[in-house]
Amino acid sequence: MQRLVVGISGASGVIYGIRLLEVLRGYPDVETHLVMTKPAERTVVEETSYRVADIRAMASVNHSITDIGASIASGSFRAMGMVVIPCSIHTVSAIAYCLSDNLVTRAADVMLKEGRRLVLVVRETPLHVGHLKSCLAAAEAGAVILPPVPAFYNHPKTLEHVIDHTIGRVLDRFGITHELSPRWGEAPSEERAE
Repeated sequence: MQRLVVGISGASGVIYGIRLLEVLRGYPDVETHLVMTKPAERTVVEETSYRVADIRAMASVNHSITDIGASIASGSFRAMGMVVIPCSIHTVSAIAYCLSDNLVTRAADVMLKEGRRLVLVVRETPLHVGHLKSCLAAAEAGAVILPPVPAFYNHPKTLEHVIDHTIGRVLDRFGITHELSPRWGEAPSEERAE
């Protein structure tokens, strides 16, 4: 059993975190540990038709944002890594400058100090110099900055295709095999099947 910590912050694009949890439910060997910020819960209401309880039900384990004593706050907690999806500028800045004031930022700090994979799906545009400096500081500390930038070589037909491309890129960073979107130079799976 592999464990993946999933943090969802209050940035716009909360559907990315939801879709990642949906996809990971199809991987019985991956145990997901979810922690959501209070702004994330608000964004769920503003941007989707999901209930927060429904999103929590998608995860193997749920943690309260205020539970600094949770298992994922310790370096002894074994995990393949963590993804914050979407990741607000507030959250990336807190991670970059070691401000572990909630469980998302504390768990992210643990990943960095233990040398584990930390992927930040930073969702903001345009970026001013302060934003860029925070992203740079997080990257210098060891985080992977992975903005949800759509690709068009795969000819996406729906918003779901665009979202799945980003989810596939996240899964790639953790070595999780998938067929969410075609790769450059490969035919889409429906074309291969014919």
